[in-house]
Order: sequence, then structure tokens, then C-alpha cells
Amino acid sequence: MQLEPRAQTLLKALVERYIADGQPVGSRALSKISGLDLSPATIRNIMADLEEMGYVASPHTSAGRVPTPRGYRLFVDTLLTVQHLEGQHGQHGVDPERMRIAAQQPQKIIANAAQMLSSLTQFAGVVQSPRRESVFQQIEFLRLSEKRILLVIVDPRGDVQNRLLLTDVDYTPAQLVQSANYLNQNFAGLSFDDVRLRLTGELRQLREDIGGLMQTAVEAGSEAMAEGSEEMVISGERNLLSVSDLSSNMSSLRQLFEMFEQKTGLMQLLDMSSKAGGVQIFIGGESKLVPMDEMSVVTAPYEVNGKIVGTLGVIGPTRMAYERVIPIVDITAKLLSNALSNS
Repeated sequence: MQLEPRAQTLLKALVERYIADGQPVGSRALSKISGLDLSPATIRNIMADLEEMGYVASPHTSAGRVPTPRGYRLFVDTLLTVQHLEGQHGQHGVDPERMRIAAQQPQKIIANAAQMLSSLTQFAGVVQSPRRESVFQQIEFLRLSEKRILLVIVDPRGDVQNRLLLTDVDYTPAQLVQSANYLNQNFAGLSFDDVRLRLTGELRQLREDIGGLMQTAVEAGSEAMAEGSEEMVISGERNLLSVSDLSSNMSSLRQLFEMFEQKTGLMQLLDMSSKAGGVQIFIGGESKLVPMDEMSVVTAPYEVNGKIVGTLGVIGPTRMAYERVIPIVDITAKLLSNALSNS
């Protein structure tokens, strides 16, 4: 339902005042700050309509009103004016140099991005690590002792993962070389999932003794690559203990830190955000993945060489200064994209 202009102006004024000081806003205050030439009775009538529509609520202890998650959603979607700050990073303290600190260390750049989001907003910063396909460029087998083999996997970026294989057969060095050569010549550049499918069809044509070794290597390689990438970096969770809207309720705090510990809902939220593209704002419990009315998440995807590979964001109270947080998240995503693409 489209609000009439006067109701939009009053809702915008109420949300902005409530974000600024956290106190319920009364009709008298709205009369002063809205700039509208309306009688207190007219303002009260409009506020009653907004309350009936679910955009504001009246706390029992006060005659003033506060925005609801639905009111915040309307504010963010239609009433908020966000400055586009391309080339003006300094206005928000976003420092491109912090992203260039470790040009050859992607995980360090990601950690810097999470810390920067946290320190600039004083909330929690989160960065989903780049989704990493379990692709290998080269495989080697090293015989350590009888029935103990070290699997060495090199990915396309040159990162190395190792895995110890305990086998039922004591393979000779010649068999290990033959197996590695077969995998490298036929499957290099593919994911282990693709190798598994193709290998299954080809095992009948292979000598049975090394076929078992290659199956074991593919399973172990897939696990090693999955373990080699940290899913998510979170910085500044403790900042949220200082946010009265969150810390005043022990049940909410417990829910919040359970979310950080389990990460499942947060990962799903970040995955969903990367598919949508652009800055996304999840207010209160509307996402179902972060079921807390007192909390909002502002996210943006980031890219490596033009391809979206992950999402970053800020987790904070529903009562946050969205007009400031949104450009910080947006700019940090662009800086992270540039840093990772050039690393």
C-alpha cells in the first residue's frame, strides 16, 4: 500500500530521530522536525494510521512511537537517501590501502575487510571466503612407508594441500607414478567431483590395483580442498555487546552468539545475497535465516576478475544508521574485489 506524502515524511522523520537517539518519538517532536505545517491532532491521526498499518508501534511506557521492522523496511526501500561515494572513500574512513597490505595473501585481505567493516561501523563485520572449487592442477603420490602414502595436491593458484592415505595395498613407486600421471594427464583442471564421475566409468579399463588408489585419492583430495578454505571470517562480534538494543535482552544475546557459533543461517543468508547482486538489507526476522527482530544485516557481493565469488556485510541492530552503513558495505565490497583480482 502506497503511503500518502505526509505519512511518508512523518515516518521518515520518526525513523531518523529514533535511529539517532533510541527514544520513542512523540507527536510534538515530529511537528518540529518534520517541517510539515500540521496540527498536533493531524499528526496524531496520521501516526495512528501508521500504527494500524504496522509501520510503527507504541511502547507501553511511552506516548511516543518507535518504528517496527516493517517500518524500517519501508524506510530503507523508499525513503532512505544514500550518497554514492565513488572516489570519495575517505568520507567514510574506508581506506583502500588496508586492502593492499597483503597482495599475495587473499586470506589476509579478507580478514582486513572484515576488520575494516567492524571498526568503521562499530558492529560486526563478516566476509564469506571465496567459494573455492575443488579443482586440482597437479597430483603427486609420495610413498612414506608400507601402506602409507602422502597425497600432494596443487590447485590452479599454486596452493598446496596434503593428505595422508592409509591403503590396503603396498603400492610400488612405479605404481604411484603411473597413477599420478594418469590423473594429471586426463583430469588436470577438473573438480574432484567431475573426476569421480568420469573415473567411475573408466576404472574397468584400468588395472584393478591402481584403480583403487585413484578412487581413494579423489575422495581424500575432495575433503582436503574443502578443509583448506575457511568458510567465513567474522570480526567485531564483541562490539554488539555494547549495543543496548541487543545486549539488554539475554535471550537475544544468546541467539546472536549461537548464530555466530553455528554460522549455518548466516552462510545461507550470504549465499542468497550473492545471487541477488548489489547491496541487500535484511531487517529483523524477515529473512527467516537470522530470526531476530532486533538485528539487521547489510550485505554486498564481491568479485574476482568479474565473477561473484562471495559476500561481505555488517551485522548490527535494526536501529542502525543505514545511510552510513550501506555505502561502507558497498565500497568495501568494491575494494575487496579490486584487491583480490589484482593479488
